[in-house]
Amino acid sequence: MEEIIEQRYTAMHGTETQGYSRYIRLFNITFDLLIINLIFPFVFAGQNLNNSHFGMYINVCWGGIAYFSGFYEVYRYTGIVQVISKLVRQGVLFVLVSIAFFPFAKNTTFVAENLITYTASVLGLVTLFKIGLFYYLKQYRIATGSNYRNVIIIGHSQQAVKLKDFFETSKDFGYHFKGFFSDRKGQQGITGGTAAVKQYVLDNSIDEVYCSLSEVTDRQLKNLVEFADDNNVTIKFIPDTREIFSKNLRIDHYEMFPVLSLRKTALHEPSAQIVKRLFDIAFSLTVFILLLSWLTPLMALLIKLESRGPVFFKQSRPGLNEKEFFCWKFRSMQINETTEKSVTKNDPRVTRVGKFIRKTSIDELPQFLNVLRGEMSIVGPRPHLWTQNNLYGQRIKKYMVRLYVKPGITGLAQVRGCRGEIATDVDMINRIKYDVFYIENWSMLLDFKIIVQTVVNIFMGEEKAY
Repeated sequence: MEEIIEQRYTAMHGTETQGYSRYIRLFNITFDLLIINLIFPFVFAGQNLNNSHFGMYINVCWGGIAYFSGFYEVYRYTGIVQVISKLVRQGVLFVLVSIAFFPFAKNTTFVAENLITYTASVLGLVTLFKIGLFYYLKQYRIATGSNYRNVIIIGHSQQAVKLKDFFETSKDFGYHFKGFFSDRKGQQGITGGTAAVKQYVLDNSIDEVYCSLSEVTDRQLKNLVEFADDNNVTIKFIPDTREIFSKNLRIDHYEMFPVLSLRKTALHEPSAQIVKRLFDIAFSLTVFILLLSWLTPLMALLIKLESRGPVFFKQSRPGLNEKEFFCWKFRSMQINETTEKSVTKNDPRVTRVGKFIRKTSIDELPQFLNVLRGEMSIVGPRPHLWTQNNLYGQRIKKYMVRLYVKPGITGLAQVRGCRGEIATDVDMINRIKYDVFYIENWSMLLDFKIIVQTVVNIFMGEEKAY
């Protein structure tokens, strides 16, 4: 679904207007306002707070934040990560504006504990309600089959087939796939031109039409857009096999002329880089103080007792923009001359202590030093060996994209099981797909999710960790 470019032509097209959908947003807003207004008179009682002034202020602020952040713009295709991201953004700003009221309320006694109680109660109840409603609606659509939207696809490209499969397997999104339209000979689907599509849409109460851009002419597209406007039908576009639309697109206007341009990823924005860097430093210092301060001497003793050689192992790796850096680890192998050879299952070079620390990823912990030095990040594409970099750089599409950002101690590919030995090109291709997805869809929420999943995987154990 992330690869669909959606074009809405009227405000009505941007919402779901059938069945109960029209009432969900109103229900959401009403619940939130009730929570905001019913709690504060009790929590702030005895602080000489002017309830009418604070009530008016907090309602205007909540509404303004929600409007500009798109807090209530949640549709059936909105993912849970997006929902949580909206909740976090709304919550942080709501706390700040709540605090900002009290310096101007001179006659009010400020009690920090009461403010914490109020904001925590509001945000906790709103979060529980939103997430509960989100999952309830998904299960309700599956159980009852109600409020489904009928959809057709024009064209039969590879991407169109993938979208059809999504509609048929993801019932909780609430779509009924009704069929393909294609003029190409030998292609599966209902034949017929634009007129046949229009008639079918009207006769079968079709809500959304998806057009494969590789199989629709400019004239057909203009005709369909006009038809959608006149008949309150949503029209959306599917990228062709060149997959250019899988990237982030921005619409710029040269006066009245719209131009689609490829947007740089969020990781290339200076503000995002600052936030990510500050988090990296804070997290790394915490790990050094709470974990590595006592674990390092213990690991040094265990490693030295089993085999001769240094406690730490450092290896040259390609970093940001292919700049060389030395990646630090606890030594997990006997001293050998084959450091550019990746580890295989039952590798004789790995010591007994090494097997344990590799299985639990303890060997990677010294890389928090690389993070503090600015050579790595907590989350990002894992740094490969130079031999792997040279071999796959020209061999696998988009391989070099992963070098446009700092490498990470953990990454999306690792928590999805793409780690360990590279037996075939497919193993590396799968890693690159996850790395590129991470770069193009980065957010701090995604970083948190990967970190949590990494910790879970460590305790659960991973088959390919050897």
